[in-house]
Parts: sequence; structure tokens; C-alpha cells
Amino acid sequence: MAENTTLEERPPSSVAILESLERIYKDLPMEAIVKQDILRQGIHFLPESFLGVGNYKAKDYFIFSFDHIPLADLKDGADTKAPEEIKISGGHFGLLKTVISTRNNPHSPYKMKSKEGVPTLYLEETEIGQAEYPPIPSWYRHKTKSGKLPGEIAPVIEWGYLIYLTVFRNCQYFGKDEECAYCDINHNYRQQKGAGRPYTGVKDVEDILEVMSWIAAEDEIAKVYTITGGSVLTSLKKKSEVDFYLQYPQAIESAFPNRWMGKLVAQAFEKEDCQKFKDSGIAIYHPNYEVWDKNLFEKICPGKASFIGWDNWIRRVVDSAEVFGPSHVIPNFVGGVELSEPYGFKTVKEAIDSTKQGLDFFMSKGIVPRFTAWCPEPFTTLGQQAGPPLVYFCELLRAWKETFETYQLPTPPGYGDPGPGKAVFSVSAFMDVIGYSGRN
Repeated sequence: MAENTTLEERPPSSVAILESLERIYKDLPMEAIVKQDILRQGIHFLPESFLGVGNYKAKDYFIFSFDHIPLADLKDGADTKAPEEIKISGGHFGLLKTVISTRNNPHSPYKMKSKEGVPTLYLEETEIGQAEYPPIPSWYRHKTKSGKLPGEIAPVIEWGYLIYLTVFRNCQYFGKDEECAYCDINHNYRQQKGAGRPYTGVKDVEDILEVMSWIAAEDEIAKVYTITGGSVLTSLKKKSEVDFYLQYPQAIESAFPNRWMGKLVAQAFEKEDCQKFKDSGIAIYHPNYEVWDKNLFEKICPGKASFIGWDNWIRRVVDSAEVFGPSHVIPNFVGGVELSEPYGFKTVKEAIDSTKQGLDFFMSKGIVPRFTAWCPEPFTTLGQQAGPPLVYFCELLRAWKETFETYQLPTPPGYGDPGPGKAVFSVSAFMDVIGYSGRN
């Protein structure tokens, strides 16, 4: 089916398409197929879907917007009331509980309504599943000595499993000649501030430690923290990029040794700098390579290509495995961006063939890439264009799963339990397919 699928063939989601893919991709759980479709299309939350559901955790906009339209254009409460994630189950396909990141899109065919007082997701007139919204952690009731709310400093995602510390909410790759073409970190910061929301650009170590102390005392769900933020090309707060990011795990691990598993999402550093993070207590390293094809990397990640370069980036990823161990190096790529216009491949087959080369390169070395599903956000260089067809994501999941199984690799650490009905990673379905044996 992927052989002849071109960019022009991006049919809107329908139950018929889902049913056809259910028959074709029997090696993929239906939870993963539906999840990828919802991620690529977003959700239209009707006002009724916010009523009668009690308190729940709304979107903290923890790094990117992940919305299909600007915050200022969201209506009917979606700008403040949309949940961080949803967990759907049951419905037409009898889904096991599936955690999916919220991406607001008032034009989506997926509509969240209310059925007998319960949020329920529909595609056309068909019920896809009843929805749960994530609970608010008890420690969200506090406020720091500096007056900051916990969700601004150390929000949780993945149904409470991951503490997400975006310690620098901008990026020094700036403007279309440097910014990654799919990324809206700088734009999201501006729109959050423009909306009058508290949105701290550079987070103080003291604020983070204060919130982490509440988590340590009150929370049993959070198991991992991620330290991340934009790239630092010169200096930030009179510190180099390495020293700036290093201060956070050093402080956290000093105050709460081994309380959580520490992860770092940052640029690809040289081995000696990786060792500093390993020594500080960071266990998992995500030097995201974004897109495998070298020519696309230079077009889509112009700043990274200019300052570090594709060859150096890939070498550093491989070298970092000597420091952290191959299974603890988990670089991300942006699933679907290799089909973006105007630079991307013209067919799904070309895109998958390229991406699979990268998967095989890394997995043959014991390094397991993960991916997030590309969301065309309006303020990015790539702008509001149609995302990839659903068949692309099915082919990508199949390629990922087959390569993972070929090399008999362990489940990536720091992501919780794998498999349908268990996975909490919410921005792609790579964890949902692990261990799935197929259906008749």
C-alpha cells in the first residue's frame, strides 16, 4: 500500500480507512494505528467535553505548542481547558487503554464530545472510545517561594510518569536560517507570554529543587525526569551550554540521589562532555538527530547542520554509547518530517526506505531511536501543511518494530511498561508496538 502513496494522497481520517489498515497491518496493535491517526490529525474538543469531569490536568505547554492553530485562535475553552493527554478505551475497535498527547485542532475529524457525562471521542458518527483526562498531582496545589506554580516549573506528562524540566524555553538557533523547520519552541514562548501566561524562560535551580521536594514527599507515580531546552550557542547566564545544563542534574542528584531516573535531551556533545553528565547522575541521553537523510538534515535543521554538521552529529551519537551504554542512548527523530514540503521525499516508500537506513544503522549498534509524530505547527518554517498520511505511520511503526526485533534489543529504559494498554509515552506509538505478537 505504501509503494504508490504520494504526498497528494492524504485522505482525511475515516472509520473505513482505519478498518482497511486494521486488515493490512495485522502485525501492529489497533491501539497504535488509532493513536498515530489522532496524533497526526489532532482533536477538536467541544465545550461539552470539559463539563462534569471534575478536576484534571490541563495542557502545561511544557516545551512546544503541539497545536495545529495559534493559541489565540483556539475557541470554546480549548486554550485553557484541553487536557494534557487523553486515555481512550473501548469504542468501535475495542481499544485497550491508550494514552495520547493532546494536539488541539478545531478542524480535526476527531471530536471529543460528552456521552452521558463522560468525555467520548468520535470519528464521524462512530465512537472511538471513552476518554479519561489525567489527574492533577496533589503537589500541584503548592506555590514556590518565588510565586511560581508547579506546572510552570516541573510539569508532569505521560500520565504522571515523567517530570519534564524545560530549563531553557528558547533556543539560540534563531530565525528561519537557523531554527529547525518543524520546531516552534521560540514561537510558543512568545505566544504564551503574549497570552499573559506565566512562562519562565530560564528556570532557577532553587525553584526546581523546591518543586522536586514536593514530588519526592508526595508522589509515587513519577519515576523519571527529563532535562531539556533550546540550544545554547554562545552562553546563557554566563555559562557554556554544557555547564548551563549540567547544573540541574548536579543539583537534583545532590539533593535527591537516585530518587528518579535522569534523562537529558540536548545537542550531540563530544564524549568528554557526555561523561560529565553521566558523572552528574544522568542515565539516559537523547541527542536527537531529527531526520536521517543528510540533505534533509541540512535543509530542515540548518542551525545544527551549520554549527555541528550531520557527520559530526551522528558520530557523537555513536560515541556517546561508550559513555552511557548503547541501550541508554535513545535519540529522537521527527516521524513524518522527511515527507514535508518543499524539501521532503515525494512518496511514502522513499521516506520509509531512508528512515529505515537510520534505524538499522543505530539499532545494529544497540542504540534504539524513538520518534515523535510530526505536528505541523503554524508558526514554524514548515508552517501549516498537511501532515503525512496514516499509512506512512503504519509503515514507520512496522519498520521500527521489525528492526527492533531483528536485533533483539531490550525495551528502552525510562519509558515505563511497553505494549498496548500499558504504554504511557504519548507523542508516538513506538512503545505501544513492543511485544505485540499480531492478530489473525
